[in-house]
Amino acid sequence: QVQLVESGGGLVQPGGSLRLSCVASGSIFKYAMGWYRQTPGKQRELVATITSGGTINYADSVKGRFTISRDNAKNTVYLQMNSLKPEDTAVYYCNAGGPSRGYWGKGTLVTVSS
Repeated sequence: QVQLVESGGGLVQPGGSLRLSCVASGSIFKYAMGWYRQTPGKQRELVATITSGGTINYADSVKGRFTISRDNAKNTVYLQMNSLKPEDTAVYYCNAGGPSRGYWGKGTLVTVSS
């Protein structure tokens, strides 16, 4: 069992930046890790993933603006978000092991508004 705790969300103006962190209770080196987001009334959607080997995938909507990274020594995954837009407003969730059978954090709220 892996417990995930997200942090770093908050209120930011359009064009601003935030860095989300996800700390795991145990080793993450064997897991694919990912960030997903959800807004009310919509399904949870993929934002970015990074495999145990370092292969990265981004949703088209965040390419060039967001960067996912991992530090296995610290059991932590990061999501650097730049050039934020109002449509990036959502609860952001960390995932370990894939969306079907993996582990989820409780989420952190990101609000992009002036």
